[in-house]
Amino acid sequence: MISVDEARGRILEALRPTPSEVVALAEAWNRVVAQDVVARLTQPPADVSAMDGYALRAEDGGLGARLTVIGEAPAGHPFGHGVGVGEAVRLFTGSVVPDGADAILLQEDATRDGAIVEVNEAVVQGRHIRRAGKDFSVGDVVVPRGRRMTARDIGVAAAANHPWLSVHRRPRVAILATGDEIAMPGEPIPPGGIVSSNSHALAALVRAGGGEPVVLPVARDEHAAIGAVADAVAGIDMLVTTGGASVGDHDLVIEALKARGMTLDFWRIAMRPGKPLLFGQLGAMPVLGLPGNPVSAMVCAILFLLPALSRLSGLPGAPPPVTSAILGAGVKANDQRADYLRAAIDLDSAGRIVVFPFAVQDSAMLRRLAAADALVLRAPHAPALLEGAEVGIIRLDSLGL
Repeated sequence: MISVDEARGRILEALRPTPSEVVALAEAWNRVVAQDVVARLTQPPADVSAMDGYALRAEDGGLGARLTVIGEAPAGHPFGHGVGVGEAVRLFTGSVVPDGADAILLQEDATRDGAIVEVNEAVVQGRHIRRAGKDFSVGDVVVPRGRRMTARDIGVAAAANHPWLSVHRRPRVAILATGDEIAMPGEPIPPGGIVSSNSHALAALVRAGGGEPVVLPVARDEHAAIGAVADAVAGIDMLVTTGGASVGDHDLVIEALKARGMTLDFWRIAMRPGKPLLFGQLGAMPVLGLPGNPVSAMVCAILFLLPALSRLSGLPGAPPPVTSAILGAGVKANDQRADYLRAAIDLDSAGRIVVFPFAVQDSAMLRRLAAADALVLRAPHAPALLEGAEVGIIRLDSLGL
């Protein structure tokens, strides 16, 4: 068995980002930028007022000064002349500051009487003026390549005048559940059978990770049925299987796909839940085989599939972020496998995160997984810990799950 870190490293090393495609800006949210987004204009394009008020020369704006208002310049309608001695121009937020003016008299600091405005608070040169290019200038990189676009990035790309962006194509991930006992939700359930949760849970996880899931029909426990998948996944960026990768007589995934040309990189990880996990290549397509137990499949998907999706999408493929928490209940010593305990979290009176591992950690109990807020990380051979000890956790809400 190999470690979790080694397994993840070998998976990521084998993956390459998907090709780029051009999409409308409105469709670029959560996509990874394939090229630097470079500003096509300067923002703001000219010196503009940050407040409603009057543009004037700072030397004319002393307390009690009276100036002649020679016009106004609403936002989008610059004043066509300069400002001279003893003159002012009425401005509004976003108005272009006229030539000759270098200060803004705030509306609330002025008294207006017809064409005359009186200064009730001395102005300061440059105050309340947003200089041209204060945000960015032509040629500045406003969104670097390799960044997943947030709503904020969409805003700055729009301001930089980009209606289209070059982004990595969403990875297409085929999901194959295997087993004679498996039925899809709503289908007739065979005697002794169960409803498959893995396909739909993994499809949702793929979407959360920025990919496009393709849920395949359930493959029966037959070499031909499983091997036929190799003929049905053209154009897929990764094949994910669930079940059939253990050591039972009906666990046929490895042999069936090897017969179709899959080269096996590794099989079995020193972790709980999720020991029977495989990774290989079917031609140019990576294959990730997850356990059949639903909790094991999801925990392995968090640890391996999410980073793989990140790498395929054009990101480095970092492991899920780990934060610190305080144990709300003691945990026993661990064996040779890394353990990922499902747990609930709360805050104590000091605002610290307190984590409560569930007493029962059965890898078939989906309801417990759905109720979990976090996974508590237990390294191989970790000693027993008492309540109040510090541990590392993966917060599931931080992953969008």
